[in-house]
Amino acid sequence: MDYSNLEEAYKIELETNPAPWSKDNFFSSFEVGHNSIVCKKDHKIIGFLIFSLIQNESHLLNIAVLEKWQRKGSGKMLMNAFIKQSKVLGARKIFLEVRSKNTNAINFYSKFNFMKDAIRSNYYTGSNPDDAVLMSLDI
Repeated sequence: MDYSNLEEAYKIELETNPAPWSKDNFFSSFEVGHNSIVCKKDHKIIGFLIFSLIQNESHLLNIAVLEKWQRKGSGKMLMNAFIKQSKVLGARKIFLEVRSKNTNAINFYSKFNFMKDAIRSNYYTGSNPDDAVLMSLDI
């Protein structure tokens, strides 16, 4: 993702996330140097993934795919690219947090062999509170 993609990607964030990042958080993630990947169809972004890398650990921060493109392989392509890129950048482990009520996402990550490590109670706050399931993958 580059700066010219941010507005388009942020629209996907707003459409797909029940508690979307603020526009400031979304844009500052790019500015602080987080890594990102986009999935495009006919030159339009249909999904994105944002991650950070600290030493030998990669942290999945955000992933979203437009609803009409979900369950058609876009998320799988993003995750495969993310895992490969994390390896190339020297990561040995990937971490993520996911809402405990988001069983579709938990099942999706499980297909990539992510393991459930722990629960963080009341991790997500605001109008849609939830616990977080912490998951990891050794790569």
